[in-house]
Amino acid sequence: MMPLALQLRAQYRRRLWLAAAAVALLLLMALASLCLGARGIAPGEVLRILLLPQHWQAGIADAPRAVLLELRLPRTVMALAAGAGLALSGAAMQGITRNPLVSPYTVGISPAAAFGASLAILAGAGGHAFGPYLIVAAAFACAVSCAAMVLAFAALRGVSATMLVLGGVGLTYLFGALTASVQFVASEQQLAAIVQWSFGSLNGITWREVSVCGAVLLACAPVLLAHAWALNAFAAGGDDAAAALGFPVRRVRAVVTVAAVMATASIVSFTGVIGFVGLVAPHIARLVVGGDHRWLLPFSAATGALLVLAADLAGRLLFAPVIIPVGIVVAYIGVPLFLHLLLSSRHKGEL
Repeated sequence: MMPLALQLRAQYRRRLWLAAAAVALLLLMALASLCLGARGIAPGEVLRILLLPQHWQAGIADAPRAVLLELRLPRTVMALAAGAGLALSGAAMQGITRNPLVSPYTVGISPAAAFGASLAILAGAGGHAFGPYLIVAAAFACAVSCAAMVLAFAALRGVSATMLVLGGVGLTYLFGALTASVQFVASEQQLAAIVQWSFGSLNGITWREVSVCGAVLLACAPVLLAHAWALNAFAAGGDDAAAALGFPVRRVRAVVTVAAVMATASIVSFTGVIGFVGLVAPHIARLVVGGDHRWLLPFSAATGALLVLAADLAGRLLFAPVIIPVGIVVAYIGVPLFLHLLLSSRHKGEL
């Protein structure tokens, strides 16, 4: 039998190879997203535009450069950030609650954002000069308010994983009913805008949205990654095990939850509701690299980024020139994949 030290070394090398493969796959998928579309751009031309100074780009027309830099590149970067942020938040929330079915959607954050956007559209923000920013602000405010209510509800009974989950499920139904009520009284034009927003889409993404989401994600991701050991303790033995190992249970749960909420809220406020990424991506990563959150968190982020990028690319190409919103395509991909994982899993605790 192989000694434990050799086993750990082999496992470490395997994970390094998997990390390199994940990065290579991400780069290839991102390149495909930049090249493919209504107007194809050759990979060599894409690389020249992105990597070389402009005075070395002789022979490249202004049109493909504008399409690449102003349309496809921000869309691709947003897909990567959205998928990574949602999956990272989902993995952290599953670890902190010890519940494999928890995701940013199931704790009410995404439905709350949908209600905020719907309320802003009903109030006439769609026809205002600053309408898109008002809708984003309303969605973000409602998402953060939902998280505050979940934490407050849990604090009344002691901040426990069960209270977080139950509070989130209750608020999911509440905000779903509120959104349905707004849709019921909305005009046809407002209803169409509300439904379009709730689909989840990357259409019209600009560098301004990318910079905001990227900044929030860069602030929240290190916080979640820094709590990897604490998440291991929570996932392995719950609150008692974490407390026995010296982790401040309430503070860790509050910090991880707030960081996951802020990352999720900033994403869904711009993209709309994108489901299943925060639920499925951590499970896929767990099957590949195991349950150690030092590896699970970054691999979940990479898996989520790949899933959203692949869904967006499929939505742009399958029925071109019609673009299918990424939220719909992710659901089509996520549901069969999730059911397959449920049926094929043979190891206790994987799902």
